Amino acid sequence: MSLRTGLRPLMVCSTLFAIAQIAPAQTKVAVVNLQRAVFESAEIKKADAQMQATFKPRQDEIDKLEKDIAALAQQLQTSNGKLTAQQEADLTAQGQNKQRSLKYKQDDLQADAQSYRNDVLSKSSQKMNDVVKKLAEEKGLDLIIDTSTTLYFKPALDLTNDAIAAYDKQYPATAAAPAK
Repeated sequence: MSLRTGLRPLMVCSTLFAIAQIAPAQTKVAVVNLQRAVFESAEIKKADAQMQATFKPRQDEIDKLEKDIAALAQQLQTSNGKLTAQQEADLTAQGQNKQRSLKYKQDDLQADAQSYRNDVLSKSSQKMNDVVKKLAEEKGLDLIIDTSTTLYFKPALDLTNDAIAAYDKQYPATAAAPAK
């Protein structure tokens, strides 16, 4: 019995030593701020500029409607008592029609812009994921974690700038951005 109790610590130490010898090599880990990588890519910057240009005429039309509505409201306010009931009713009706038109145009523009944005971001995010996977293989990394779910990491582990550079190289902004 005493021999067994004396051998037990020796067996535990031997087992731990054996496990340590066959343990796999250290895992190589890096982090990427995927959102920043996508938004700072040249392709997204170009797509954003293209989106602004595409939707600018519609935004200008909305701005003009807002000014027209404000002018009608001002005219009604300053003409208080100077207009006939019919003229006042006409101005009010014009304002209400412009308000409805404004609401429709704002909703339509917002829906189209959101759809455009989602389409561009979806495609770019998938391409960025592919770039990050390729980057991991090239650097011999076992695991890449998105910083959005990471509480702390050493800055040396951050591959975000590498991912942006690799993305811009693989998908140059000179290529046409997706059209609506």
